[in-house]
Amino acid sequence: MAINYHSGKEGAEETLQAILQDGGTAKIYGASVADYAESSKMVKEVIRDFGHIDILVNNAGIASRGKAVADTDAAEVEKLLAVHAVGAHQLCAAVLPSMRTQERGDIVFISSVATANNSAKGAPYNMGKAAMEALALTLAKEERKHGIRVNIAAPGLVETDMGVRLSRSLTGNKELTDLRSLDENAPFGHVCQPIDVANVVLWFCSPGSAYVTGQRVQCDGGGAISSY
Repeated sequence: MAINYHSGKEGAEETLQAILQDGGTAKIYGASVADYAESSKMVKEVIRDFGHIDILVNNAGIASRGKAVADTDAAEVEKLLAVHAVGAHQLCAAVLPSMRTQERGDIVFISSVATANNSAKGAPYNMGKAAMEALALTLAKEERKHGIRVNIAAPGLVETDMGVRLSRSLTGNKELTDLRSLDENAPFGHVCQPIDVANVVLWFCSPGSAYVTGQRVQCDGGGAISSY
């Protein structure tokens, strides 16, 4: 398994050790998906080290600052689009030649319920994820003939560092530090955990979803049909 990181090297190393301790094979690669030269170099290194790429999970993401459109400059919009959409586009393009040589390939995009909710004061993030989903659905049509499935996992609020930052920007509560404080009012009694999203990704890449492509699974505990 190839683990990519940009600023979160510590988390990448923790993931690496967990995989190795479980008997797996893995290596970490530092690169910004928003930098075409870096991401292309990384893909070449992964193929050199592992021989091929059969699964790609596009999960790089950054939060917007939680400002209204009238108070947001173009630089912030461009920054989020570069990571969420353009970077994912470039990474897919670099990976496809290798993936097409395999009997089956899978590309999973980690999007967000933001594309369905389009919350106020989140335009750059909403736009980035919407563009990502457009890319995914287009790619699903283009790559089906090559045996490549392309799907979208769209979680709601997830207990991660980014989840905390996103919650702060959207709610204006700069003191929020622990998302578990929201458990009482969350579906099933807890805020979505990373493993909940990982399980959706795992299913997308499993034999059980061999006839599934171009689909979007919303992983938010049914938040779309109820109120947090």
